[in-house]
Amino acid sequence: MDTVDVGPVDILMLRFPGNQFKGEILPAMRELVVNGLVRIVDLLFVYKDDAGTVGSIELAGLGPDLKPAFADLDGQLGGGVLDAEDVDEVAAGLPPGNSVAVLVVENTWAIPFVNAVRNAGGEVADQARVPAETASRALRGLDIG
Repeated sequence: MDTVDVGPVDILMLRFPGNQFKGEILPAMRELVVNGLVRIVDLLFVYKDDAGTVGSIELAGLGPDLKPAFADLDGQLGGGVLDAEDVDEVAAGLPPGNSVAVLVVENTWAIPFVNAVRNAGGEVADQARVPAETASRALRGLDIG
């Protein structure tokens, strides 16, 4: 069987009420990248001001306060996956005075595992994502987590 060199990709939408994204998530994101667990494929910030005007910022357009926090991810962000159509789609459900970071993440941790499954004659037949909140409630109900 052929091996894979790309992991599954997730698209995350992280809402920030009051347009107050300050970059506190960056150290955690950087740690995931540095440890080889994920690759950041693209990143886009979409915001709607209190008057309802929509704007977006790509990584290249980050201001001086946020740009240094992304320096460690140089070479990670290929960009070009998210575009103006995505801005419109995200903005349609965004209340005024809020922003969303849209993050496209490749799960690189899965590559060696999927290759091991294939080498053993198996294949990934399906995949589903259970949100963390749902998993936490279910595990608490089983006295596991």
